[in-house]
Amino acid sequence: MEAIKVGLLGFGTVGKGMWTVLSRNQEEIRRRAGRGIEVTHIAVRNPARALAAMGDDARSNVNVTSDFNAVVDDPAITIVAEMIGGTGIARELVLRAIANGKHVVTANKALLAVHGSEIFAAAREQGVMVAFEAAVAGGIPIIKALREGLTANRIQYIAGIINGTTNYILSEMRERGVDFAAALKDAQQLGYAEADPTFDIEGIDAAHKVTLMSAIAFGVPVQFDKAYVEGVSHLAPLDIRYAESLGYRIKLLGIARRTARGIELRVHPTLIPARCLLANVEGAMNAVFVCGDAVGTTLYYGKGAGAEPTASAVVADLVDVTRLHTVDPGNRVPHLAFQPDSLSNTPILPIDEVTSGYYLRLRVADQTGVLADITRILADNGISIDALRQLESEHVDALGQCETDIVLITHETREKHVNAAIAKIEALPTVMSKVTKLRMESLD
Repeated sequence: MEAIKVGLLGFGTVGKGMWTVLSRNQEEIRRRAGRGIEVTHIAVRNPARALAAMGDDARSNVNVTSDFNAVVDDPAITIVAEMIGGTGIARELVLRAIANGKHVVTANKALLAVHGSEIFAAAREQGVMVAFEAAVAGGIPIIKALREGLTANRIQYIAGIINGTTNYILSEMRERGVDFAAALKDAQQLGYAEADPTFDIEGIDAAHKVTLMSAIAFGVPVQFDKAYVEGVSHLAPLDIRYAESLGYRIKLLGIARRTARGIELRVHPTLIPARCLLANVEGAMNAVFVCGDAVGTTLYYGKGAGAEPTASAVVADLVDVTRLHTVDPGNRVPHLAFQPDSLSNTPILPIDEVTSGYYLRLRVADQTGVLADITRILADNGISIDALRQLESEHVDALGQCETDIVLITHETREKHVNAAIAKIEALPTVMSKVTKLRMESLD
């Protein structure tokens, strides 16, 4: 059978990785797919650089061009692999490829988190597939697990470490006791963080990913604009040490949870018990918990980024599309696992309505009655204390008055109640600092 032809858009880290894996494992992939998969066209801004990175044999078999439209318009190409990234030209090219009746494989989580509804609707209309395993957690097959492997389950929650850069930074802060800036610099030197790390450290990248997972898990539209997003740049080594002393570790988690009132969709630094498997995922690795009503809790662990781990997922999508592209569109697995006319309008809860435990740290004047005032305010707002620790180390202010740190762990409560209590606590004359607030999850 004639090989299926692929047009590759972009030849950066992931594009090169896809090319390498597809070339190296060509025979194995052909045996799995039932026919060969060949990249016949590559569109890239600098064709000379792409040609230099390819072997001599490859150059004669591939058309390398700077004309992206020519690739998506070529009638001989069946699959377009979009590896450009971003939400600008990538969106235009993907929609144009779909309009031309081509299947699309992409690793672009930002594109799908922001424009997924438009792209999936266009693909349904044209009867083509959009495959995006590589968009979430690199080489970990979490999308296939959610779309197919766990399809018998009513998913209860997803909680994942889905950004390797921030996980590396938090691991360094805990293990070496360095501050955020020093850990970020190390991550940049090792290639884990970009020169502009904003998407990673402010939680945006993780929010793109958990938005896609939530849509597949709960059968709702892609709604990135409703996700709560908080990064790690404000974290202090002090809180990491205090959390450790209380039996917790801090991880940047993407969380999607089904509740009676709606769906929680959030990304933020989170205290989780040190005994939890997720708490022991270190360095640049990724891991995702998925809890289903039938299967219970399952864990998916592996490399969440890098050329070949991500390429592993891209090539797996190419194989899936090759196997299924002649199948009637109505018999394929839906893009978001649920039939398009069965998507739910379950609301995404605002962060004020989310229920969680809380870690609160504040500096207070070391004098009688301070704790009584704080605990009274918490009780007035319906918040019960699970643990309280007054740190032994004292601080002296400019007037020679002693101050001390207090750390509180609360039982689960609604966020709006905690915020109301914090406002009153910060107004006390004996409270000398803003309250540091971190959310907690037991992941039971």
